[in-house]
Amino acid sequence: MSARSRAGQPPTPSQCARQGYGLHTPFSRRTLLHGLAGMGALGALSACGSQVGPNEVSVGSRATEDVPREALNAVMDLYTQQSGVDVQINATDPNTWQEQINSYLQGKPDDVFQWFAGYRGRFFYENGLVSGMNDVWDSVGSGFSDAFKKASTADDGTQIFLPLYYYPWAVFYRRSVFEKNGYTPPENMEDFVALCQDMQSAGLTPIAFGASDGWPQMGTFDYLNMRMHGYQFHMDLMAGNERWDGEEVRAVFELWADLLPYHQQSALGRTWQTAAQSLLRKESGMYVMGLFLNQQFTDPEDAEDLDFFNFPEIDSQIGATAVEAPIDGFMMRSDPVNRGNATELLTFLGTAEAATTYVKIDAQIGANKNTDTSSYDRLQKKSADLVTNAENISQFMDRDTRPDFAATVMLPELSRFLANPGNIDGITSSIQAQADSIFPQR
Repeated sequence: MSARSRAGQPPTPSQCARQGYGLHTPFSRRTLLHGLAGMGALGALSACGSQVGPNEVSVGSRATEDVPREALNAVMDLYTQQSGVDVQINATDPNTWQEQINSYLQGKPDDVFQWFAGYRGRFFYENGLVSGMNDVWDSVGSGFSDAFKKASTADDGTQIFLPLYYYPWAVFYRRSVFEKNGYTPPENMEDFVALCQDMQSAGLTPIAFGASDGWPQMGTFDYLNMRMHGYQFHMDLMAGNERWDGEEVRAVFELWADLLPYHQQSALGRTWQTAAQSLLRKESGMYVMGLFLNQQFTDPEDAEDLDFFNFPEIDSQIGATAVEAPIDGFMMRSDPVNRGNATELLTFLGTAEAATTYVKIDAQIGANKNTDTSSYDRLQKKSADLVTNAENISQFMDRDTRPDFAATVMLPELSRFLANPGNIDGITSSIQAQADSIFPQR
């Protein structure tokens, strides 16, 4: 039986239970929808997620991998223990979640759902797809810095997002590989290229790279652009206020094309997790990725060997003080089925207790400033220091720009560049032509 009845009506709670969606079953907090894709996945989620009872609250989740799933379950279990309210987690894989979020929100989404700080969250609010949550912030706001509050606020001053944790993007490596070969973390691009050449001479692939999901390559572009032209230019470009076919962006792609020979080849056929395994096996020397890379280093000895350095400086006048550090958390649908339960859950999720519970399992950085850091490992402490000392923090391309631009333009165009890096003029012209049709006229 499909997630919707033959008559096109939403499934009943009993139908959802029989189909494995977990409503009114003992396993509802651990309901995961594996193997679903596209609109079908999010359609099923939204249909079942909208049928919660008076003592339940539904949560849309992208946590399908083992570590984040376990961490989210632990947080929701703790909430249920304290409140007596059952949490229905409806999850789908992260790529489908991000690519189909617009359709999901325009259907019957869960009352609370995982999302990110940045432009896309504000875009959802401006289009009436999510609720404000000033009442939640009135209760928990003292636990967050002004920077986190700003990142959670719409242009009209309404708080629309609740942070749970954050993580920096950086250049990761294995300390034992660097020590064995006498490598040192480079501080500028000249030294970075020299290091890549040394690694190639030693039989290592310098940079692990998995681009089949589309979004990992966005992180590389973001750092190259910020290091070459500065944080403000990057944010203006993301907002559609700078040209993609101008000399600045073409220069970014030209430098990236020069660096591609140091990357794992055939990246478009490789997931980020598979690329991470090459770093784990010491076949690759470095990897430009987020701190969640540590989820792939499950053996304690391997985890202790993992380290990172800040993406190197390119222009000394600009420096390397901008850091990509996405903030993950929660939003609330525009018309919750049970606003009271949704508000109470979000208020709990904004506590230091919730953040502490999460980061003890998934080693990210708790957004609440009162998060217990006694369990932080070396990488978590180093990550917190990197972000604390940053002058500017970006959220990531698919969060800092419009969702329709990120998904329909940049995902395929960046993949097209990787397939044919010699076609920079054609790619930048194509991006700009599409940007002209998406962004308001300047």
